[in-house]
Amino acid sequence: MNPINSMKLDFESRSVNEGFARSAVSAFIAQLDPTVDQLADIKTSVSEAVTNCIVHGYRDRIGRVYISAALYEDGRIVIKIKDKGCGIENVEQAMEPLFTTGNSDERSGLGFSVMQSLMDKVKVRSKPGGPTVVTLERRISSKGDTNA
Repeated sequence: MNPINSMKLDFESRSVNEGFARSAVSAFIAQLDPTVDQLADIKTSVSEAVTNCIVHGYRDRIGRVYISAALYEDGRIVIKIKDKGCGIENVEQAMEPLFTTGNSDERSGLGFSVMQSLMDKVKVRSKPGGPTVVTLERRISSKGDTNA
């Protein structure tokens, strides 16, 4: 199925840009007329994925974060967040609650768990030394639809 609308953006992996990413994606999906809760879930998930790129993907250097989003006629939005950082050695382990490669005094290791609890689907593709792509999928129902 082809998207009815799509967008792409990229920006430097600076923590100040995390809010920009969240706002840009939420502005794009506003055309689907999401509920406040749906919008908050997506914004939180995008925030978590972008933060992972900044904190874990690029660690102590600046790189680029890439986001693409596509809207489909059935109300689905598919968001891909990508970095070209250090990659993830063990994706399965990285997705376990409380696992973090960052400073455990500052990081809880719940980012992927949060995304999984808020989105319909979360897929992570990565390899050591290569890019990491987090794909988030959520169906946006109309405010009168009780099925979502």
